[in-house]
Amino acid sequence: MADAKREIERKYESDDSGLPDLTGVGGVADVLDKGLVELDATYYDTADERLAAAALTLRRRTGGSDAGWHLKFPVAPGVRDEIRMPLSDSVPDEIAALVRSRVRHTELIPLVRLRSARDVRHLVDADGALLAEASVDTVTAERLAGKGGSAQWTEIEVELADDGDPAFLDKVEKRLRKAGVRPSKSPSKLARALEQTGGRRRGSGRRAKPVTAGDHVLAYVREQRETILEYDPGVRRDVPDSVHQMRVATRRMRSTFRTFLTVLDPAVTDPIAVELKWLAGELGLDRDQEVLAERLSTALDAVPPALVSGPVHKRLTTWSSARHGSARGHLIAILDSARYLALLDALDTVLADPPLRKKAAKKPEKVLAEAVRKDLAKVSRLVTEALDLQPGEDRDHAIHEARKKAKRTRYAAETAIPALGGHARSLAKSMKSLTSLLGEHQDSVMARHTLREMSAVAHAAGESAFTYGLLYGREEAQAAEVEAELPGLWKEIKAGASV
Repeated sequence: MADAKREIERKYESDDSGLPDLTGVGGVADVLDKGLVELDATYYDTADERLAAAALTLRRRTGGSDAGWHLKFPVAPGVRDEIRMPLSDSVPDEIAALVRSRVRHTELIPLVRLRSARDVRHLVDADGALLAEASVDTVTAERLAGKGGSAQWTEIEVELADDGDPAFLDKVEKRLRKAGVRPSKSPSKLARALEQTGGRRRGSGRRAKPVTAGDHVLAYVREQRETILEYDPGVRRDVPDSVHQMRVATRRMRSTFRTFLTVLDPAVTDPIAVELKWLAGELGLDRDQEVLAERLSTALDAVPPALVSGPVHKRLTTWSSARHGSARGHLIAILDSARYLALLDALDTVLADPPLRKKAAKKPEKVLAEAVRKDLAKVSRLVTEALDLQPGEDRDHAIHEARKKAKRTRYAAETAIPALGGHARSLAKSMKSLTSLLGEHQDSVMARHTLREMSAVAHAAGESAFTYGLLYGREEAQAAEVEAELPGLWKEIKAGASV
């Protein structure tokens, strides 16, 4: 079973002078010499360095207190989440799954070997508690695959103790700078090794500023593709909010394909949009249940104990746990499926060889604004139709359709913000307010549907259905409040909407 750890560290260039005295820095009472440790790490990647391109590192390391397989994900500068597994001869299946969206069917191979002689110091406070580990690493790097050679360097590494205050590292860095020590130019040992042993020299990672309408649309599509890849490991690890973020990215991309038909050829993007809809639906099995369970639990907690009749809490917990466990297993199977990997390949192809239409080469202001206005007109029609209906199932359905189109308009406006500026930003904000309100209505519809089901099950088991009816009535009242608020909000949006 894998262990997870958040690693917060900083790296610095080092010369023959070694580590400056850090006694007294930020509460450091003593610097303990922990001796020399020999580390031997082999880094794995694809031949075209896909993991390195995404700032991911996968290594098999011996020596030290944490020998084993380590997979590191970037979180922020100097902050990474590290997944650890015991030593084995090959990449563990659990770790291989976490990089599958990047690697897909390509083989992971030993790419670089790093051997480090680590001179370790522990920075401790007056009580002997560890504040950070500082080390001077003498590194030898050897390229194992492809053309390349070897390299050597020495660096200083300062890693914060578990649950330590990151501000402590600022104080250490201030002392190091006073001693003439400067931050490393490379974000990691691997990045430095790849460059110095003949790896592909990487640029800054910045893309050219979008100029044409096609540039802007593709930039938005690329951002969503990267979000899907970024959150895939989190979904597999059941990290909070990962399913939601990944699902939103699939919806944003699908909406972009459907909105900007004059920019990207729908003959190519429509089949991909179908697959994105499928993926969003699969992700929704877990996410929708999670949101609904939280809503019902919160509502039940607000009911006075005297009005809770029967084992309602237990039945809700059982329903939530069973649904979540079933959905989780299904979702992991989806992420391991050939269909999902084929979708990722198709997205890569679209970005590498985009199916641009004639208007893609035009200036973005007119092309993007025209597409956004068309989406906004559809929202206007659907909201008007919903408001003309009487409360009931038909209005519920119409409001849900208006919400979906409002989301699409929001995403279209987001795509256009770099080109249209404030007007597009204002519209995106308005559509977000509208979808939030309409989303509250849809959540109420789904909650009432679930409460009816749970009530029927409870009744069949000889339990009281009173509390389910009470919760149903409260949900019905909340939906009525949304419907009463909608005309005013829509009037306000129409008055300010312009692109």
